[in-house]
Amino acid sequence: MASSSSSTLLLLSPLPLSDLSYKPLRPHYPHFLLPHCHERHRRRRRLLTRAKKGRGGGDSAEPPDRIISAVCYLYPFLDGVHFGRFLLAQFPPIQLIIFPFAPAIRLFSASPLNPFLIFLTLYFAVVRNPSSFSRYVRYNTMQAIVLDVLLIFPDLIERFFAPRDGVGLDIVMSIDSTVFLFLLISMIYGSTTCLLGQVPRLPIVADAADRQVM
Repeated sequence: MASSSSSTLLLLSPLPLSDLSYKPLRPHYPHFLLPHCHERHRRRRRLLTRAKKGRGGGDSAEPPDRIISAVCYLYPFLDGVHFGRFLLAQFPPIQLIIFPFAPAIRLFSASPLNPFLIFLTLYFAVVRNPSSFSRYVRYNTMQAIVLDVLLIFPDLIERFFAPRDGVGLDIVMSIDSTVFLFLLISMIYGSTTCLLGQVPRLPIVADAADRQVM
């Protein structure tokens, strides 16, 4: 009986602090759920990193970043301003909106290589250069580039069909005028939003730009 009582007292006696080790509780996931949980944590870390870099904040973009991003939206507009020839001929007051950009349009159209050279400069020197430019600048630059790439489709319609009269010409005029108005609205919206320090998201273009910019 003495031995049993002594062993009972030994079990009930408190252990010294040196023998206790604190082990924090960790969530236990089944092995088949581990890849999904890790991916969810990585996605959460990416969202936090983007938030810190000013992707969604209105006041987080510095003034130089806002100006550079706003200027980038001139690129697709200058490359597609020729789509507005029918609309400008029918509604001359719209020329007042285009008049301030006349010097830039003449400079842009001075050489057929200018659009391609500007494309290479914006893509490789800005979008693919995270060490020199913030994600805010690279995202807006990529959005302007994607918008310019989409101009290939109306260009192909004009070159392959090129109707001179009839219903075909009416269709081409409608397409060109729609493209021009979309470029004009995109430039005004994108540049104004960037100058305010916010993030413009153009339809179709925004998701493609997000996938390209890390």
